[in-house]
Amino acid sequence: MTDNPGKTGLRTHHCGELRKSDVGREVTLCAWVANRRDHGGIFFVDLRDRYGITQVTVDPEHEGVDASRLEEMAQLKAEDVVRVRGRVIPRPDSQVNKERATGEIEVLALEIELLRSSETPPIDMIDDCETSVDVRLKYRFLDLRRRPMMDNLLFRSRFSHAIREHLVSRDFIEVETPILTRATPEGARDYVVPSRVHPGEWYALPQSPQIFKQILQVSGVDKYFQIARCFRDEDLRADRQPEFTQLDLEMSFVDEDDVFAVMEGVMQHAFREAVGVELQLPFPRMSYEEAMRRFGSDKPDLRFGMELVDVSELVAGCEFKVFTGALESGGQVKAICVEGGAEYSRKQIEALTEFAKEFGAKGLAWAKVDDKGELTGSIGRWFGGEAGTGLRDALGAKTGDLLLFAADSRQVVARVLGELRRHLAKERGLLDPKEFSFLWVTEFPLFEYSEERERFESSHHPFTAPVDWDVDFTKDPGSIKSRAYDLVLNGWELGSGSVRIHRQDVQDRLFAALGLSKAEADEKFGFLLSALQYGAPPHAGFAIGLDRSIALARGMDSIRDIVPFPKTTSAADLMTGAPSEIAPEQLGELSVQVKRKG
Repeated sequence: MTDNPGKTGLRTHHCGELRKSDVGREVTLCAWVANRRDHGGIFFVDLRDRYGITQVTVDPEHEGVDASRLEEMAQLKAEDVVRVRGRVIPRPDSQVNKERATGEIEVLALEIELLRSSETPPIDMIDDCETSVDVRLKYRFLDLRRRPMMDNLLFRSRFSHAIREHLVSRDFIEVETPILTRATPEGARDYVVPSRVHPGEWYALPQSPQIFKQILQVSGVDKYFQIARCFRDEDLRADRQPEFTQLDLEMSFVDEDDVFAVMEGVMQHAFREAVGVELQLPFPRMSYEEAMRRFGSDKPDLRFGMELVDVSELVAGCEFKVFTGALESGGQVKAICVEGGAEYSRKQIEALTEFAKEFGAKGLAWAKVDDKGELTGSIGRWFGGEAGTGLRDALGAKTGDLLLFAADSRQVVARVLGELRRHLAKERGLLDPKEFSFLWVTEFPLFEYSEERERFESSHHPFTAPVDWDVDFTKDPGSIKSRAYDLVLNGWELGSGSVRIHRQDVQDRLFAALGLSKAEADEKFGFLLSALQYGAPPHAGFAIGLDRSIALARGMDSIRDIVPFPKTTSAADLMTGAPSEIAPEQLGELSVQVKRKG
């Protein structure tokens, strides 16, 4: 085994390795041709691999060079794969490239061998690629050669390695759980696989390892983790893929504080090793109720202010019918203060109003604070004098600020102002991608009401413990708090977890509250319920989206460029052509018939 990790049977070094201390050494490089420049019979070739770029000089007239061994130079073009034997020489001072680690040297070619020629690439093989996304995805194998994409892959590897390193050092055991399993109700649609051996029966690809990691706690694996592949058949967007990777962990004999401490340590170590940033611990905590009240979101971005302020009492006696009508209907009036927002034109405010309507608002009331401290704008005439001063003071507004009001049900007000707050922060450049603002959101509602099914359902999953173990699940279920928690980074939900129910009596009462009979519960969760009867320890866990975490650590909004082989928003793989039809004989073996729509 060589001490030089770049050395193989075909090369002595890689293209990011050679330095001035290597001058005079004979080396062999294997790489792709990034570009070739002809300077009057002397050629300069940039060779590229995942490690970097090394410049090769091809000079047939140079002393000691056998021109017959350089004949393939004339054929070389971009993306050809070559093997070059040569001698390391220093670059003239005037030609040193300080942007490259290898910029002080070049390799004088003594022999060139074309290993494989390349067709003309259909995408731009440069850092600032302007080729369309669909073409890049179709030729992903080329796209990944580009430096930014290769850097993303390397970053992902460092981040994942740091996670494993930290957890293993804390006595966690990495356990792989099944990919072919059975369908369980976890919120999204399952991807299913027909069984050939059991005609008419189906496997499901796991939406998460939830059931198995709880079973492992019963098995005595008190500290489990896995970097797991998960599958959900749901509508896609910039931060979702049908198959994704998550860090999954579960622990026995713990409470929330233990889970928080482990995850904070994981994030601190991963960001230190991969990003070079030292995160400050512990992360702040906030209840779900407080997050919704102050920010209109259960995943608030704390990099900026613009908090929601309840002004219902201040406007209760006003003559502005929009406000009083909302209050009389049991709703509320809240507002946000946009610092310096008085510069917004009426047209810009109309655009904000249209944005608010997308989230359920009937309109958007607004006011500007003029140089006299008075409110002007759509509600100015109703809030002069002390009434205006009261609003201004409640919102901490000053001259030049813009106040935006929402009046509706509590849910609509929170959603509208929460989204408007995020939109304005982005529009006004308040979001620094290099700032990492983590937050634990705790005590989520145990149940949420489904308008479609006209009943309460589990907000997370039916194994989430309530804050009060002895609570009556049938009395005001919407007010019952759970021991569920989310980790939020810069306004994105990174992951979620909870303390689990390990008591049989509590689990039975919760199933009954959900309308699940014992037979139905056994049908859906029988193997887990059986395991829990054999000495289930108190346990808790967490799962964090690895793709999303890496994207945010890289300062990216979309996970597409940090997933090696992503799908489109229609769940298609443009490179392989998946999904695709299969042969009729295969369908026959699976006892499956395809019924075409229409």
